[in-house]
Amino acid sequence: MSASAPVWLFTGPEIGERNDAVEQIRTAAAKRGVLDAHTLYASDVKIGDIVSLLRNGSLFAEIRFVVLRNAEEIKKKDDIDQLADWISGGSDEAYLVLVSDEIGVDKKLEALIPKEHKRIFWELFENRKEQWISDFFRKAGYRIEPSAVQTILDLVENNTDALRTACTQFVLFYPQGYCVTAADAESILSHNREESPFTLFDSLAEGLLDSALEIYRKLSLGKDSSPVQTIAGLTFCFRRLGDWHRLAQSGATDEFSLKKAGFTSKRAIDQYRTASRRWDSVAVGAVLALLAETDRSVRNSGSALHDCLMELCLYAIVKKNGVAPEVAVFD
Repeated sequence: MSASAPVWLFTGPEIGERNDAVEQIRTAAAKRGVLDAHTLYASDVKIGDIVSLLRNGSLFAEIRFVVLRNAEEIKKKDDIDQLADWISGGSDEAYLVLVSDEIGVDKKLEALIPKEHKRIFWELFENRKEQWISDFFRKAGYRIEPSAVQTILDLVENNTDALRTACTQFVLFYPQGYCVTAADAESILSHNREESPFTLFDSLAEGLLDSALEIYRKLSLGKDSSPVQTIAGLTFCFRRLGDWHRLAQSGATDEFSLKKAGFTSKRAIDQYRTASRRWDSVAVGAVLALLAETDRSVRNSGSALHDCLMELCLYAIVKKNGVAPEVAVFD
């Protein structure tokens, strides 16, 4: 269908390039006037409220710009119909960018977006990641040993957003012209690692419950983090683990098949190979069901219970293969 409102759909796990694409649209929109910009999560707001925000201008801004994350959560017919109504009759003074870490979203939602405004941001292949890191240091006026490049890839979540954050730390520690070694990379990144749902998944896959709980507690203190976002990140990881098991069951575990399925880095392959030994395909299904139930419980409970619910969930993932522990209920 032909859309009259400026709307985009960006999906896939390559967060850095995806964020860059969103920023390009934001920059273009800002050239038209003062922006009233919002970043919202489909799991946390009503679609009707988003449509109202898009339709009703601010007294202090000419252009409305909304980034709506977790777009894979938009599945209800009424929600999709509301977005369709806005898109078909929307004003060019309101921009909407739908974003998801998943590869795709509901087909009816996807059909609303013009083909030229849809893009999947696939994880970079290993050689492109290596080149990205080398280029980053060269442009910043540094040199880097090949072994240091590999150490960075082994220690950092493999998307360009995380890589950019990690590599920037070296610029703060060392003078221009310095040659970064593997020992430097190990020292800097081991002491300054930023936690995320992906590092949490690493600890869970290793069976390190204490470490997983500590990572969750660090995440819970972050101003840009929430239990719902942590659950969304873990859900993405376990869905990928389900993909791994399906590949293994079909015998497609050669390097080409794994890369075609999105397992492009040595780190990711090692990570999911370890995870597959801890949780078989049945356990993966149980964990995904537990995460969905925990998500519902978190949304329906007060914030005082969030940490308890999350810690019980993590315990069940590590110790019970996703089977929720029995909790005493007192009348």
